[in-house]
Amino acid sequence: MIRVTVADDQAVVRAGIAAVLGAEPDLTVVGQCGDGDAAVRQAHELRPDVAVLDVRMPGLDGITATARITAALPRTRVLVLTTFGLDEYVFTALRAGASGFLLKDAEPDRVIDAVRLIAAGDALLDPGVTRRLIDHYAAAPAALDDGRLAALTPRETEVLVQVARGGTNAEIAAALGISPATVKDHVAVVLAKLGVRDRVQATIAAYEGGLVRPGVP
Repeated sequence: MIRVTVADDQAVVRAGIAAVLGAEPDLTVVGQCGDGDAAVRQAHELRPDVAVLDVRMPGLDGITATARITAALPRTRVLVLTTFGLDEYVFTALRAGASGFLLKDAEPDRVIDAVRLIAAGDALLDPGVTRRLIDHYAAAPAALDDGRLAALTPRETEVLVQVARGGTNAEIAAALGISPATVKDHVAVVLAKLGVRDRVQATIAAYEGGLVRPGVP
């Protein structure tokens, strides 16, 4: 059973999200609240697998709440679900440790799938968010010096490049001529060496370190 908390300052929206998620046999909503401070408290008290957070909430905003939850509770993953798709929210949410970012106009099934995916240790971004993320790094003037990339072996670097390009384990395995199980092992090592939680964070490290550039095969 995947345990979920929901934080949104609009009571009707919050109840709707909770109802959609709670109707699934493998999901249970263990807590609801209307602000970021309460979201952090609930995360500490209830230890959910996934915390679904809005961005704009009274008191502590969703981005700061995300950072506090992910820093203190490595087993709790955050899905940011918001009306606002502004770039500043996307980038700060991802850097704060969010494992997913969806807009509230997403179909209910997509939100459900996102919770399951994130709970399993993967990550998910709204397609429009992914496009803007790529565009952001395409416009970046220069790569940041990221010494963490130097710790990767040549094979691990190849795997990271494929991850940053959006490849699944099966697709990466086919591209590199190795088994999906081996890819899974490599991904786990890459995440550990980079000190990141999931593929989204690894992708950001690859772009910021200049390992991957938009439009370059």
